[in-house]
Amino acid sequence: MPNTLKLPVASLKLHVDLADFEWPDVPVPGIQKSQNVHQTIIGQSRAQSALAFGVAMPSFGYNIFVMGEPGLGRLTMISDHLSRLAKTLPTPVSYVYVDNFDNPREPRALALPPEQGQVFCKDIGILIDNVLATFPSVFESPAYQQKKTAIERQFSQKYNAAIDLVEQQAQGFGIALFRDSEAIRFAPVRDNKTLNDEDVRQLPQTERDAFYKHIEALEDDLGDALLELPQWRRTMAEKIRQLDNDTVSLAVEPLLAELRGKYQDVDDVIAYLSDIKKQLEITIADSLMPGMALETQGNRDKKLMLTEQYAPNILVDHPQDSGTPIVHEPHPIYQNLFGRIEYASDQGTLVTSYRRICAGSLHKANGGYLILDAEKLLAYPFVWDALKRALQSGCIEIEPPYPEPGINTITLKPEVIPLNVKVILVGSRDMYYLLEELDNEFNEMFKVLADFDNYIPLNRESIRQFALLMAKQAADSGARPLTRAAIEGLIEHSCRLAENQHQFSARINDTLEIVGEANLFCRQTQAEVIDRAHIEQALAAREYRNGRMSQDILDEMLDGTILIDTEGEAIGKINGLTVLEIGGSCFGAPARITTTVYPGSRGIVDIEREAELGQAIHSKGVMILTGYLGHFYAQLFPLAISASIAIEQSYSYIDGDSAALAELCCLISALTRIPIKQSFAITGSINQYGEVQAIGGVNEKIEGFFRLCKARGLNGQHAVIIPAANKRNLMLKQEVIDAVAQGLFSVYTVSMVNEALELLTGEVAGTADDEGNYPEMSINFKAISRLKEISEMASEDDKEESAL
Repeated sequence: MPNTLKLPVASLKLHVDLADFEWPDVPVPGIQKSQNVHQTIIGQSRAQSALAFGVAMPSFGYNIFVMGEPGLGRLTMISDHLSRLAKTLPTPVSYVYVDNFDNPREPRALALPPEQGQVFCKDIGILIDNVLATFPSVFESPAYQQKKTAIERQFSQKYNAAIDLVEQQAQGFGIALFRDSEAIRFAPVRDNKTLNDEDVRQLPQTERDAFYKHIEALEDDLGDALLELPQWRRTMAEKIRQLDNDTVSLAVEPLLAELRGKYQDVDDVIAYLSDIKKQLEITIADSLMPGMALETQGNRDKKLMLTEQYAPNILVDHPQDSGTPIVHEPHPIYQNLFGRIEYASDQGTLVTSYRRICAGSLHKANGGYLILDAEKLLAYPFVWDALKRALQSGCIEIEPPYPEPGINTITLKPEVIPLNVKVILVGSRDMYYLLEELDNEFNEMFKVLADFDNYIPLNRESIRQFALLMAKQAADSGARPLTRAAIEGLIEHSCRLAENQHQFSARINDTLEIVGEANLFCRQTQAEVIDRAHIEQALAAREYRNGRMSQDILDEMLDGTILIDTEGEAIGKINGLTVLEIGGSCFGAPARITTTVYPGSRGIVDIEREAELGQAIHSKGVMILTGYLGHFYAQLFPLAISASIAIEQSYSYIDGDSAALAELCCLISALTRIPIKQSFAITGSINQYGEVQAIGGVNEKIEGFFRLCKARGLNGQHAVIIPAANKRNLMLKQEVIDAVAQGLFSVYTVSMVNEALELLTGEVAGTADDEGNYPEMSINFKAISRLKEISEMASEDDKEESAL
């Protein structure tokens, strides 16, 4: 039977031969870039179908979660699909923020046709330039000056008429009236000479008294005459103000008329232009009239003032005919996603305006597609809940989730913008199931799951697509052309990554990295094409770079620090196979498993679990051993055994049940005192009925034991035993295959425990007859005999204890 379990060389690896493949547009020897190749994702038909459905579904909640591990081409597939689709869809509207003149703390959002945001901003800039060119020079025009002079003349005429009446009365009293700017005074006249104050004091008393009496009367008359002077002034001011307003309106109207005609179909702009006209009248009257403070400043300061007040703040402006926007936000913090309001310090107070409102990714992707990394999205506070609120409400609100820094802060509440976006979350399987379990709103909002496969079936079409994709990526990256042999090596490497002779890994990026590294060695040797030798050189170089830990463990085995026997036989000792993953390095190494058996009823003690180093799955595998012993050996008597199992010189956590087969064989060896060949190493999981089950990392495990045997010298007796179910997973290195071909190393597959026992001991395991009896001197006969003996010893001990 052992010879029938030995695998032939052809079974140890898939050998890819592309000699009969026809490559369109691909000359020999290299597979050059094909002009007809547009495929960037191989396989993944389920995920592509789900993505296409989710993108096409317009109903609420049909956002998409793309599920899969990194390196499967998730973003590439999304980008390719959306890029082709987006060009055929309409471009969404543009948005700008403008000042709300009635309430500056609540800026208004204007919707414009695509690419009109920049145009509208330039038009407002031209309007500002025209305003500065028009004002205050318009107030210096002859027409304005004549009208203003006429108004002032009316006031002067009323004022002079009132003064003239009082002056006539004064002349009748021999008193002269003098106007000194705004002041009016009276003085007596004698002999056509006006008397000064000194002359008045020298007049006789009676004349002085008469003069003062007349002065009082004249002042009373003057007061009565000028009683309506304030009204005259208000009337004049109102007329001048109305004149100014009319002048401003007449001057501004032509400037705005052209804009109204240009944007007559954009209701938001027409309303804003109407508001501009009203506000301009106030601004010009306050700042651009002759004699105002700003009149002495240059046009630069005036333009800055008008720009800050009237120029639109472009939030998002899509080019015309650019299609639907596709935005990938790699850093989805709150401000990057929902926008932010910037502040400036003004004498210790943080101030802002509508000009400092900045767009977020939601604004940029509005009307299109937003791609987010689910893990990053959930890593930042407030973002997930805010995104759900935005999708549910259908609008984007720019508002910080927490108070802005600073004690004195002037804040804004910009007008919300309607939101119509398809969100595509990209994340791992763990992240998807976590959200599904913990957030009851998740399934309502992300109804479409695009699930990526980890492996791609190996067939002629997938091989063809793989080869063309490798060639295309090599050409696009500037690498040398790939030969057929190089493609064959890449396919075999991908199958090794997938641990399957019938599938290759969907992590295409890992294979593309090998192409880039092989190109370096190709250039160093000045070769014209990348051949299989360069691929193998790149793989060997990568293994060497990451192989320090593997080499250290091998050296410790060789110098005896780690005890692993590869010659002779031993009872209760066996070589198991393990896989270690440290950083980017993954390698196999043998591990000694030892077992001791003695009378008692403690059962099988897992030392790793007792030391809290054994994880759950490993402990499960050890527990299965009791079920196996009970099923095959203890049907006619109680199972009473004390045994301990340990993986020697293991000082870290151990998980997985791949050591169960080795532990069981070691346990039976200790129980029956039958030695085990130390030139063998074994791996496999078992069930309670003795069926050997598949394990992972089979290639690394075999190669780990092979390295040790090779270093000590292969003698043809060294071998590994693996589950028969893992035959399809074999993609061994060429040095292992060569050793097997030369008869120096062997690989056996087993499907039952008995097969493994016979290979390890060289004795017959034995098969139970109809009555459940095993052949004498078989391994199973010795095992059941020893267990029965231990059980009887336990029964006698129980009887003695009862007697006492």
